[in-house]
Amino acid sequence: MARPPIITRLLDMDISAPVQGALWMLLSAGSLAGLTGIVRYMSAGLPPFEIAFFRSFFGFLILSPWLLRSGIGILRTKRVRLYTLRCAFGAATMLMWFSALAMVPLADAVALGFTSPLFVVIGAALFLGEIVSGKRLVATLCGFAGALIILRPGSGVLDVGAILVLLSAVTLAGANLSVKELSRTEPVQAIVTYMVIFMVPLTLIPTLFVWQTPTPLQLVELAGLAGVATLGNYAMTRSVAVADASAVMPYDYARLPFAALIGFFIFGEVPDALTWVGAVVIIGSTLYIAVKEAQSQGSPAGT
Repeated sequence: MARPPIITRLLDMDISAPVQGALWMLLSAGSLAGLTGIVRYMSAGLPPFEIAFFRSFFGFLILSPWLLRSGIGILRTKRVRLYTLRCAFGAATMLMWFSALAMVPLADAVALGFTSPLFVVIGAALFLGEIVSGKRLVATLCGFAGALIILRPGSGVLDVGAILVLLSAVTLAGANLSVKELSRTEPVQAIVTYMVIFMVPLTLIPTLFVWQTPTPLQLVELAGLAGVATLGNYAMTRSVAVADASAVMPYDYARLPFAALIGFFIFGEVPDALTWVGAVVIIGSTLYIAVKEAQSQGSPAGT
């Protein structure tokens, strides 16, 4: 079948690597923001734990052809405990994040979720023995100050949902640190394979306590949710593969305005000014840390 002329022109365009990376990251940001909206919508009819399980289950089915091509040999490892810890962090992140999305305005949830890199800095210093410079420490503290601006302790904004978002940011940091440690000895294919396989049973166990049999329409929606999530993760992977991570990371923050638009037009949510101020502080802090991380990886001694 011949390709439509417009598709042919797009594929034949000579697009520079930074622009390709930016476009892939914007696609990822849009997809992951859309995921938050789908989870919020579906949580009105299904428990968030069950949504998390089906996201893992259908994600496994989507990736199963790739897993089969990788072969069972990819599972040979001496670091099963660390793989299990990484997947436990991942399952906890998804369960808490999906639960929080049923309680917290989408823009607030996404903005607070951006604190995860700040917890990575702390975790890397405590558990991986990395040295944190004074400038990174100040940037980390500023990022947490941005979170406090959004939460406004004592104002009633800090609730169970907001706490779950922050806890999910902590466990996501734990998952990322585990991946960082695994990547020293393990191939990327093995890390992804273990994650996909382990996430299904890890999310199924808590789901059994709140199980509701989904309707055929809900199953279709859940499969679509998994497809959107897989697209978002794939686009992010493609983005950092074609361009430097420090160059494309700023585009990931487009998730915030995307989520705010979804929250406004679909759920009638209007973020207040302090949410945007806190988000800017968090994003500025994490961007600074990311740039310094990129510089330290490119030089013998980081700052």
